[in-house]
Amino acid sequence: MRFEVLCGGVLVLGAACATTTAPATSAAAVTEVPAPSFDRTKPLPAGLDEAAFNWTANPCEDFYEFACGGWMAKTEIPADRPLYSRGFVSIADRNELALKGILEEAAAGKLPADAAFAKQLGDSYATCTDDAQLETALERVKAFAAPLVAPTSPEELAKNVGVLHASGLTAFFTLTAWQDLKDASQVIGGIDQGGLGLPDRDYYVDADKKPIREAYQAYVASQLGLWGQGKDAAAQDAALVLELETQLAQASQTRVERRDPTKLYNRLERSGLKEKAGAFGWDAYLTALGAPALQTINVTNVKFVEAVAAIAKQGKPAAWKAYLTWTVLRMAVPGLPKAFQDAAFAFNAKHFTGATQDRPRWKKCVAFVDSDLGEALGREFARRYFPADSKARTSAMIEALQGSVERNLKTLPWLDEPTRAAALAKASRMVANNKIGYPAVWRDYGSVQTTRSSYFENMVAAARFEVRRQLLKIGKPVDRGEWLMSAPTVNAYYDPQKNEIVFPAGILQPPFFDKDATDAVNFGSMGMVVGHEITHGFDDEGRQFDVDGNLKDWWSEPVGKAFVGKATCVKQQFDGYTAVDDVKLKGDLTLGENIADLGGLKHAHQALDTWYADPKKAAEASAQRFTPSQQFFLGFAQSWCTKVRPEQAKLRAATDPHASPYWRVNGPVGNLEAFRKAFGCGERSKMVRTGAQQCVVF
Repeated sequence: MRFEVLCGGVLVLGAACATTTAPATSAAAVTEVPAPSFDRTKPLPAGLDEAAFNWTANPCEDFYEFACGGWMAKTEIPADRPLYSRGFVSIADRNELALKGILEEAAAGKLPADAAFAKQLGDSYATCTDDAQLETALERVKAFAAPLVAPTSPEELAKNVGVLHASGLTAFFTLTAWQDLKDASQVIGGIDQGGLGLPDRDYYVDADKKPIREAYQAYVASQLGLWGQGKDAAAQDAALVLELETQLAQASQTRVERRDPTKLYNRLERSGLKEKAGAFGWDAYLTALGAPALQTINVTNVKFVEAVAAIAKQGKPAAWKAYLTWTVLRMAVPGLPKAFQDAAFAFNAKHFTGATQDRPRWKKCVAFVDSDLGEALGREFARRYFPADSKARTSAMIEALQGSVERNLKTLPWLDEPTRAAALAKASRMVANNKIGYPAVWRDYGSVQTTRSSYFENMVAAARFEVRRQLLKIGKPVDRGEWLMSAPTVNAYYDPQKNEIVFPAGILQPPFFDKDATDAVNFGSMGMVVGHEITHGFDDEGRQFDVDGNLKDWWSEPVGKAFVGKATCVKQQFDGYTAVDDVKLKGDLTLGENIADLGGLKHAHQALDTWYADPKKAAEASAQRFTPSQQFFLGFAQSWCTKVRPEQAKLRAATDPHASPYWRVNGPVGNLEAFRKAFGCGERSKMVRTGAQQCVVF
């Protein structure tokens, strides 16, 4: 089950946001530095965009402006989007059209005879895009909610929450399958905080977010009015919703706290959970969920489940009813009449996205079906749009990056020998575990019962399938072939517990991966992505997991202290950058991604040097406008050209673990000697960080 996304989606590597104009650099102002010269009579290397450049900018003073200024000047953000980027979003647009074609064929019964789960795909998309059917959906959704939203006792509250969770409606918290953090061979149950309607706990507790809280309360009341409540009753229930969600938020961990995996490990088991938070009827909940025998349970935030128990113990049926009704309503918005969707868009646009038009229904439906039946849709996408040579070239790039990473680890002076050996073993295992394109074994959706009469019922059917699939994993061996993203996803990720790097087919397209681009450009765009994901295994979170994916300190004490010092340099660097207006980046929130960007660039550039040691390749590059090293950095920068609306930039600065693209480009390259040499930048150039300002981790 999905809900109306408030922040444009969750990205693992993905495109964070930049301001529409370049923020001022934190480096001290210096006198003018001569710009490097380029022979523009030579051909532009394939894969770079001539029109994206601002040829009047000095790459040593503002590299992002040099590489992206022309694109920024001429690009308009589509009315239905909070941001637009030359990389992630442009690829997503192309993929979206491809998926639309597949789903329209499925809805019309015209997919190839051997296409898997064509009925489920066709039913889901056809009902999602059936506006007339959506206009009649309210009574069906209210009938679903009626027996579940008005419990009169703590025991009934727990039972009803279990039924809702079994249908994908996540009231209060979530429970799903988890690899045990300290024994990655075990799959156990994991309870995590949740249940909020605003994007983050800070929106409920920070003084400067009060206007948004007030607007949220009014929005809840308006939606409850559409649900059928009178004006006074809707206003009273909206106040109860905000009060209860604020209780949950006050007990929630911050995003920075949740970046420390040691704070997420509390193996209480069922007995310990009942001791800590016994006022909530866990037996009744687990039975209703469909996991009556579950015993192995980790709780990420003990304080949070204690708060849930306190809400149950307080015995306020009116508050429970208001909150559970709102939970069903807000998560069912995609399957409700247009008036509900319009209200959701208006609220989100004003406070979080800045979009001036709602997304066309077909675009929403493509995303919804990908979320619900991702491997069924991805199977057909991969067959049509992911050629075998893309996998081969990506494999060669990963192999080159592995060599670079291993050479670097062997020579890092601040590693001692035991830590170095463990790091090399982890890197080798990680790269051996790489996944490219799509799964070797596709998910079976045969048990998902879909219909042509109700999109809401299809949403629930897909959600029940996924909840059950997760619960059935508990107590069984870890499925190391499972993917956490669908094949069309424009993203990539590192999984610390499986110690693997994963690159879906969706991202292996221009400008990130272009079969017609020069090798240097591809190393800068996709090679950096590969290096980024490898480096995640050694960032401030990933380094806490060993070669087998267990949460374990495998660093010697002196080396661990050296890492903290180097990471602190990166944190302080990004703390000094402005995201938008007077909003600063959070160096502690973005630390892992910034370390991965810095390491990814360094490793990919070193792999490039090895690649171009071949005299034939070097000779071919000499005829082009830029050197291979310059092509590398330009390919990297141009893949991140991004424009964003201020509302979205503020949201992402508060919640996104990635820095905005302007700083994802200018931040790390300023630390790299390879960049300075590539463009002949003097030490006083704004793009060059020297001495104590220069941050180098791996």
